[in-house]
Amino acid sequence: MNLFHKVSMLLAGLLLAGGGALAQSGKPVNLMVPYPAGGPSDSIARIFNVPLGRELGEQVLVENVGGVGGAIAAQKVLAAPADGHYIFQGSPNEVILSPLANAAVKLKTEDFRLVHPVADAVMVFVARKDLPASSVDELIALARKSGDKPLTYGSVGIGSLYHLILENVQQVAGIKLIHAPYKGNAPLLQDIGGGSVDFAVLVYSAGMGALADQGRLKIIGQLGAQRSELLKNVPTVSEGKELKNFSYKIWTGFMVPKKTPEVVVKHLHVAIGKALQDPAVRSQLAAQAQVPSAPMSLAESAKFFETETTRYRAIAKSINLQPE
Repeated sequence: MNLFHKVSMLLAGLLLAGGGALAQSGKPVNLMVPYPAGGPSDSIARIFNVPLGRELGEQVLVENVGGVGGAIAAQKVLAAPADGHYIFQGSPNEVILSPLANAAVKLKTEDFRLVHPVADAVMVFVARKDLPASSVDELIALARKSGDKPLTYGSVGIGSLYHLILENVQQVAGIKLIHAPYKGNAPLLQDIGGGSVDFAVLVYSAGMGALADQGRLKIIGQLGAQRSELLKNVPTVSEGKELKNFSYKIWTGFMVPKKTPEVVVKHLHVAIGKALQDPAVRSQLAAQAQVPSAPMSLAESAKFFETETTRYRAIAKSINLQPE
C-alpha cells in the first residue's frame, strides 16, 4: 500500500462528512519545474524525482513549464487539485517576486506552503568571453564608459531575483544597463556563450563551469557572503571596491497549495526529508553545484518562508519595483 493510498484512507475517515477526498492512488505525482529543460532547476528535479517517488510509493514525473518568470507553472499547480499530486519546485523568483513585478500574475505568495527547502545555490556574475572586464569592479567601470550604448544583461524574467539584483547594482553603482528577459537559464547561458548578451547574474551550475573551462564564457564574481568551496578562485563581489557588503544566495524548495490537507503535507514532508538524506541525492546535488538543505520541521519551513518573503518584498520596495 503506497503512501497516497494510506493518506486517502485516513482522509476518508476525516472528511466523510465534508465530501472532500484525496485523489485516487496510482495517479502519478507531477513535479512542476518553472523553466525549460536543461537548466539548474530541471537538474534538481531530475535528481529528486525517482528517490521521492520511491518514498511516496508513486511515480513522480518532472514537467517543465517556462514563462512569465516561472509564474505559469506556479499558477498551473494552484489550479490543480490540492491533493499532493502536484508539487511546485520553486524559489523566491516565482512565488515571492513574480506577483510584485508582473500585473498578469494573479497568485499570491500566501497561496503556497513551503513543505521543505531542498537545495541552496551559489549565484555568480557570468559574462561573454570577450567582454573587456575580468571582475565585477571592471564590469562596472566598463558600464560607466559605455555612454549611449549600455551593456546588456539577461535574466529569467522581469521581477526575477536576478533582475532585482542587477537593478540594485545599478542603483548602488550609478550605472545604466539594458535588461533582456529570457524564459530560463539554459537559453540565456547559450546566448552569453554566443556573445549576444554581455552578462548576467545566474545560479552557478556544472554546465556553466564546463563552458567557462572551455573558454566560451567567463565567471567574474560570486554573490555569496563568503567564497563557495566550489569556486575558491572566484572573488565575491563584496571583496571589490564597488559593491561592499553586497551578498545574495538563492534556495529551491518543494511547495504545495496552501489548502492542501495537513495529513498530505506531513506525508510529503517526511518523504522529502528522507530523499534529502539519500547519499546518491546529496552527491548528485553536489555535482550540480548545489548544497543540500538542512533538515527542517514543517514549522521551521513555514518560518523560513515567511522570513524570506519579508526580505525579498523589502528589496523590491527598495528599487521601487512596480507590477507591469
